[in-house]
Amino acid sequence: MKDIARRAGVSESAVSFALNGRPGVSEATRARVRRVAEQLGWQPSTAARALSGEGAATVGLVLARPARTLGVESFFLQLVSGVQEVLAVRRLGLLLQLVEDVDAECEVHRRWWAERRVDGLLVVDPRAGDPRPALLDGLGLPAVVIGALDGPEPPGAPGSPHGVISNLWADDTGAMASLVGHLHELGHRRITHVAGLPELVHTRRRTACLRAEAVRRGLPDVTSVTTDYSDAQGAEATRRLLAGERPPTAIVYDNDVMAVAGLAVAAERGVPVPGRLSIVAWDDSVLCRSTHPALTSLTRDTAAFGRRAAELLTALLDGAPPCRVQAPTPRLARRESTGRAPA
Repeated sequence: MKDIARRAGVSESAVSFALNGRPGVSEATRARVRRVAEQLGWQPSTAARALSGEGAATVGLVLARPARTLGVESFFLQLVSGVQEVLAVRRLGLLLQLVEDVDAECEVHRRWWAERRVDGLLVVDPRAGDPRPALLDGLGLPAVVIGALDGPEPPGAPGSPHGVISNLWADDTGAMASLVGHLHELGHRRITHVAGLPELVHTRRRTACLRAEAVRRGLPDVTSVTTDYSDAQGAEATRRLLAGERPPTAIVYDNDVMAVAGLAVAAERGVPVPGRLSIVAWDDSVLCRSTHPALTSLTRDTAAFGRRAAELLTALLDGAPPCRVQAPTPRLARRESTGRAPA
C-alpha cells in the first residue's frame, strides 16, 4: 500500500478505499490507484479477504475414494475440467483434497468452514445415510451435491429440502433399464452387474433397477457384485464369474476401467467378445473407444455435467435459492462388444 500510495501520489487510506471499492475517493483517483496497483503486480490477498468477511474466492472438493482408483478413472478428470471452466471465468480457485472416508471428509468440511478457506463446496458420491447434507446445512456452507441423494427419486419440482444445498442428479434407474433392455433384446438371460462401492446411492439404485428389470422380464440369472472401482477388483470379479458353472453371457461394469480389465480377462481365458460374452461399460471414455472390440457404453457429456454443477454453486454464492436439477439421462452407445447371446 505504501508503494502504491507513493507512486500514485495519494494517502494509504485512499489506496485502501480505491482497491476495496469503498466510497471516499473520486473515480479518477480510484482509476489511477488501480492502474498503479496493476503495474506493480498487486493482487488481493485471499486470506485477508476471508478474514474481513469478503470471501475466500475458492471452492472446495473432497474426494473420499481410494486414491489408486482415481488415477485412472476418466470420469472425475472430465468432471473437474468442466467445473474449472466455470470457476475460471469467475476467477474462483478449486481446492481439492483426497481423504480415506466420509468421516474424514466431514472433518475437512468443518475445518475449511472454521478457517474460512472456501466459499462453497462440490460434494460427490452421495451415500446411504449420508451425514454431509445435514452437516453443511448446519454450517450454512453452500454446496452442490452431484448425484442423487438418499431416499426416493427426487420430485419433479425444482425446490430443495435443504437450506443451502442444491442437487444435480442423473437418472441411474432409467439408464440401467435401457442397458438391460438392450441385452434382453440380444437374447441374454444371464447378466451380471460388476458394481462399485456398495454404500453409494447410485450403486444401490442401479442394483435395485437391475433386480426389478430381471423380475419384470423373467430373467432368473441376474446378479450384482460390488468392488472398489479398481481395475484389479474388476478383473478379479470377472475371473470368478467366468470360472463359475453357469457364467454370465453379459457383464455390465460400473466404470470404463473395470470394463477394459474385464475385456482383458476374457481374452486371457479365451472367451471371445461378443461371441460368448457381451461387455458394457457404464461411463464412456477414450478407453472404451480404443479397445478391440470397442466397448458398448453409457455415454454423457461429463464435462457439461461438471459445468452445470459449478453454475449451480456460483448461483448459490450469488444468493439464488437451492434447487434440484436433473441432468440428461446417459444414453447407450452401441459398439462391437455386445452381440447376440450364445445358443
